[in-house]
Amino acid sequence: MHHHAHAQVKGKLLLSIFLNLTITIVEIFGGIISGSISLLSDSVHNLGDSAGLIASYEAIKIGEKEKNKKYTFGYKRAEILVALGNSVFLLTVSIFLIYEAYERFIHPNPIHGVIMLIVAIVGLIGNLLSVIFLHSHAKDSMNVKSAYLHLMSDTLSSVGVVAGALLVIFFDILWIDPLISILIAIYIIYEVIGIIKESVEILMESAPNLDFEKIKEEIEKIDGIKNAHHFHAWRIGESDVLFECHIEVEDMPVSEAQVLIDEINEKLKKYGITHTTIQLETDRCKGKNVICKG
Repeated sequence: MHHHAHAQVKGKLLLSIFLNLTITIVEIFGGIISGSISLLSDSVHNLGDSAGLIASYEAIKIGEKEKNKKYTFGYKRAEILVALGNSVFLLTVSIFLIYEAYERFIHPNPIHGVIMLIVAIVGLIGNLLSVIFLHSHAKDSMNVKSAYLHLMSDTLSSVGVVAGALLVIFFDILWIDPLISILIAIYIIYEVIGIIKESVEILMESAPNLDFEKIKEEIEKIDGIKNAHHFHAWRIGESDVLFECHIEVEDMPVSEAQVLIDEINEKLKKYGITHTTIQLETDRCKGKNVICKG
């Protein structure tokens, strides 16, 4: 995204953050006053997504910073650290909410359905506005798209709470409230486990989903390359994939070697690799495995 688009997205993210934090506060007080645990569950969902929106906003700001001698790859992992912390918090609170909902099944409390409905409608309107704000920018980056998808899930959970409030008002079905709370909590857990897994994989510098054998085969088809081995691949952030390897060649001038490196880089682009380090060598490594075992 160019500078003007960044400014637009940051403005809309700030507006969405304000709306989500307002919804969170309203739902917390509304949940306490009405006795609705599903409202409290939805408020936790909104709180987590507010943190996610703040992280997305900060990620755009941090991404605009120039690289320096200390952070030569920039500050891309700041967003990953925030995502991990936010997800662990959401996971912990969701487990607690499931326990509280179970207690409500055993010992149901009276619920003020009208207050629950009014607060849920306020939450639904706020979430819909946030979705509308970010809709046009969702395709521009994974960062904004993840924030947009979280807001979509907020909107759906708000619809569930509205439906639950109507059932409480017209049919006095009190068990629907803890049931909706459990469903929201399970959905949050499902979402955050994937984020935690991916965050840990990035921080542990695990390789993305690359077919090393196919990459090796393609590289070795290039004229002048005898062997490709000792592959390493890892991610700095969501979309920045780094790759390095050893390439065995015959002795050649630097100008010819550069042609080989350029051709290798061109082949690697289709795998989503954004940064490479290609080490050319002549009869240097004893082991020629794709992964160096030593």
